[in-house]
Amino acid sequence: MTKPLIGRDTLLCMSLSARPSNFGTRFHNRLYELTGLDYVYKAFTTQDLPAAIGGIRALGIRGCAVSMPFKEAVIPLLDGLKGSAAAIDSVNTIVNDGGRLTGYNTDYSAVRTLVERARLPAGTRVLLRGSGGMGKAVATALRDAGLTQGTVIARNEATGRALAGSVGWDWAPEVGTRTAGLLANVTPLGMEGADAGVLAFDRDTIAAADMVLDAVALPPETPLLRAAQDAGKRTITGAAIGVLQAVEQFVLYTGVTPTDAQITDAAAVARG
Repeated sequence: MTKPLIGRDTLLCMSLSARPSNFGTRFHNRLYELTGLDYVYKAFTTQDLPAAIGGIRALGIRGCAVSMPFKEAVIPLLDGLKGSAAAIDSVNTIVNDGGRLTGYNTDYSAVRTLVERARLPAGTRVLLRGSGGMGKAVATALRDAGLTQGTVIARNEATGRALAGSVGWDWAPEVGTRTAGLLANVTPLGMEGADAGVLAFDRDTIAAADMVLDAVALPPETPLLRAAQDAGKRTITGAAIGVLQAVEQFVLYTGVTPTDAQITDAAAVARG
């Protein structure tokens, strides 16, 4: 299927992040090629979030992925929230319908799907490091997947306690000697850039776990994931989360559901 040349009728989708990456750009643009859709996708950052969201509305940009640190700050700038975004007050996707901007959260559904597939034993405890917008999506997805016992590790006591309270878990400022069956990193630790070499949990904590989830999508193999794999632990990668949530975004933006083969192809391109 041939994709039309970019022209005046081409629909633009985009992302907003403090640290733009190529993952979503490559994934969505590859799916546009494979499905022959007249769309193009571009990653952006901004120092003026209200102006950026105003631009989405004014320019008719069809959709926008939202990453750290904008997932909560964007909410007052939208016209409404749907599904899990409304339940957890965190947005990672904006859909523009004729100037009306609606927020969704596709991180939640991606994480819940992957955790349910993992079939962790009943009663598995969670240590979740981080308390931002991604933390809300992951913690709520884990709780709704049946993991009702956990601790939010966050130095910010206000946000840490708030997130822990929302899912019925405990809060602590540091990991300390705590252990858990599932470790989840929802901070930028291990992400390309200044935090690339940082291990989100120490090796003793990893050794005591059964599974490790790292929400960082790039690089595909973070220090945490490498340490977990070296220790023989099962993992849920940020790249796997990124693919599932991006497919849901693609459907929201275009109304088209790609095939499994197309998704596999686009994911390979996105990972470089």
